Amino acid sequence: MKITNQQARHFLLVKHGLIGEHKFFGKQGVMDFVGQAGCIQYDPINICGRNAELTLQSRVKDFTKEMLYSLLYEDRMLLDYPDKNTAIIRTEDWPYFKRSREAARLRAAAHPELEALMAQTLTFIKENGVVCPDDIKLDSDFQWRAYIVWSSGKNLSASVLEQLYGSGDVVIHHKKGTRKFYDLAERHIPQNILTSAEPITDETDYLKWRLLRYVGAVGLLWPQFSNTIWQIKSDVRKMLFADLQKEGKITAVTVEGKTLYCRSGDLPILESVQSSDFDSSSRCEFIAPLDCFMWDRKIIKAIFGFDYTWEIYIPAAKRKYGHYVLPILMGDRFIGRIEVVAEKDMLKVKNIWYEDDVKPNAKIKKEIEKCLARFAKFNNCKL
Repeated sequence: MKITNQQARHFLLVKHGLIGEHKFFGKQGVMDFVGQAGCIQYDPINICGRNAELTLQSRVKDFTKEMLYSLLYEDRMLLDYPDKNTAIIRTEDWPYFKRSREAARLRAAAHPELEALMAQTLTFIKENGVVCPDDIKLDSDFQWRAYIVWSSGKNLSASVLEQLYGSGDVVIHHKKGTRKFYDLAERHIPQNILTSAEPITDETDYLKWRLLRYVGAVGLLWPQFSNTIWQIKSDVRKMLFADLQKEGKITAVTVEGKTLYCRSGDLPILESVQSSDFDSSSRCEFIAPLDCFMWDRKIIKAIFGFDYTWEIYIPAAKRKYGHYVLPILMGDRFIGRIEVVAEKDMLKVKNIWYEDDVKPNAKIKKEIEKCLARFAKFNNCKL
C-alpha cells in the first residue's frame, strides 16, 4: 500500500485521537486508549502534570488527573508495572509479564540475604498492611539496587520493596506525589488474573507479541525503529517483522519511498484518511514528552518534519529551548513548542517557540489560548 506523507500524518493522528472530534471520553476513554497503546509511560517529574497525565489530557475529552488515580488505586483496572520503562498497564495484562517477574525472582535467588530481607518485609506487610519504605526498618548492611527504575540502592527498605514489586509479590497501593506505598499483590489483583497461566510461553512468539504491541502503540514503525526499551538484535528484529507480515498481523506501507508497518487491524483507519470526506478539522494540543506518539522521534521527523529533543537532562547552558518543553500540535502539523509551569494555583507560560515557517497569526494565537485554558483547568490552575 502506498500513501502520501500527509495521509501518513493523518493516519497517525486519527489512531491517536489527536485530530478531528475526540474519540476517547472519560474513564472508559482512558481504558480504551491504554488498551490501544498497551501502556502509557510513567515519569515522576511534575512541572505541569506528569507524563502519563499529559498523554491522556491531549486525547481524552475533559480528562482529569483524578480519573487516572481512580483507575489505578480505587477501581484497580490499571496497574503500575514496567513495560516501556516504568509504565501503566491494564490489570488484565498482568499474566503477560510473568517472565519478567520470574526473572526478578531468579536474580534475587542468587542472594540469600536479600531473600531473607524480602521474606521479612512480606511478613511485616501481611501483619501491618500498606507500607512505605520509611515504615520498615531492616537491620542489615546488605547493599542492593533493584533494577526497577527509581530505586537508588541507598535506601535498603526501598530497594527491597522495589525488588518485591518487580517479582510481583507486592503492587503499588497508591502514591502521594512520588512517594510510593505498597501492599500485597494478592489483596488487589483478582485471583483469576493473579494465578493465570502465562499466555505465551514460546520465546519467539513472545517477542512477536512485544513487537506487535509496540507497533500498535506508535502506529507506524520501520524495522530500524530507534527507541525501544526491549532491545531486539537487528537480525532477530527483521525475522520478527517478516513473520508478523506473513501471519497477516502487520501490513507494509510505503510512505514516499520509505517502508513502514502498521497493524493490519488499523487498515480501516488508513482507508478512512484516503477518503474525500476525511475529518481534518483542527485541534490544538500540547503533547507529552514521552507520549507513545513520540516514542520514535525519527519517524516524527520523517513524517511531520518536526525535530524534537527532550532537553530536561541537558545542562541549561546547552539547551536550545527549555527544561520541560511540550510540542504544540495544531491540525496535522507541529507548529512549535511551549514551556509552561504550574506553580501553586497559577499556570505560567515561560516561552513559546514557533517553527521557522510558522507565523503566529490571530487564528493560531486564539487556538493556543483555548488550549491553554483547557490545560490550566487540567492543572487546577488559573492563567
